Amino acid sequence: MSPLDGATRSVIDRLAGQAPEWAREQGPRSDVILSSRVRFARNLASLPFPPRSSKEQDRQVITRLRRAAQSVDELRASEYLDLEGLEDLELDVLVERRLASRDLAKSSRKRGVLVAPGERVTVMVNEEDHFRLTGILSGLRLGESLDLVNDVDRGLGQALDFAFDPELGFLTACPTNVGTGMRASVLAHLPALVLTRRAKKVIQGVAALGLSVRGYYGEGTEIMGNFFQISNQTTLGKGENEIVSRLDEVVRQILDFESSARDSMWTTARVQLEDKIYRAFGTLRSARTIAADEVVSLASAVRFGIALELPDLCSLRTLNEVLVISQPGHVSRLAGRTLGEEDRRQFRAELIRKRLNTPGGEPPAPRPGIGTEGPVTGLEG
Repeated sequence: MSPLDGATRSVIDRLAGQAPEWAREQGPRSDVILSSRVRFARNLASLPFPPRSSKEQDRQVITRLRRAAQSVDELRASEYLDLEGLEDLELDVLVERRLASRDLAKSSRKRGVLVAPGERVTVMVNEEDHFRLTGILSGLRLGESLDLVNDVDRGLGQALDFAFDPELGFLTACPTNVGTGMRASVLAHLPALVLTRRAKKVIQGVAALGLSVRGYYGEGTEIMGNFFQISNQTTLGKGENEIVSRLDEVVRQILDFESSARDSMWTTARVQLEDKIYRAFGTLRSARTIAADEVVSLASAVRFGIALELPDLCSLRTLNEVLVISQPGHVSRLAGRTLGEEDRRQFRAELIRKRLNTPGGEPPAPRPGIGTEGPVTGLEG
């Protein structure tokens, strides 16, 4: 194992023991919106884009980014994670934390992720484009997320030669990203719209407005636990502020629909709703074996109860932590060993019981024997 491999694994072990900042914080409308995210696609003008670049050119992209990051305030304390040589479950941790896309995780390219403190800002390197700059914050904070990414974009743009055309805007590997190169999205929890069978109509309305609705982990992923990722589709011919403003406007309308559906359910089926919520919470607190998708479904019901301010439930922060640490990659890293399916289900149930029965406590640390490698190498070179 190379020093860089060891450094990356050490960071992954440390990350696995706690939820990212966007899950721990409580931003505006966190009862419905888990996070707001803005992502810029950028490429270097002097090198072929990733679909046509060589391994050596991929290395040049990484080297130039890491040097440029030292001059950007938001990235100066970042850690670079080299994805080459990592095992599938280690890559899963990064996908589960929304630090890497599934496409980046599966790629055979020389690639990595630059992660700023708190995981508020990340840069994926050599996915479809040379760089994917991302800012993610808790709650409905699209404007703040845009400001965060803009600061990083301006800083890197002073040190790097981004591919840009005066008429088209920023040039990207996929034509649908040309222009601003921006994707803005929110991760929304809409259980009442699903349970009242209004979600399909709302999704169709969103699509008619030029927005897209995807699963928990974005493009190509399924919708789980009533969580929906809503994002813009158009990047050409519109400015960043205009795109974000329009998405924010539509999301607020969806929030109104969800609120109305919740009020209706509370009025017509209160007892049945409370029963479903408390049964879900009881299962999470006492189960001895549990699958990852079952956790998402049960956590969805409990999140609904927290939003309704029902007593004797956990905090929203604790529930968000449970959602993160119960995913397959996190469970295996916290166990400190490779687990079979049944062992993973049992260890997951143990993690959740400990977390939910220790109010105010921290998620469990990785087991001894993992994460003992040396410190992360610096950003130089």
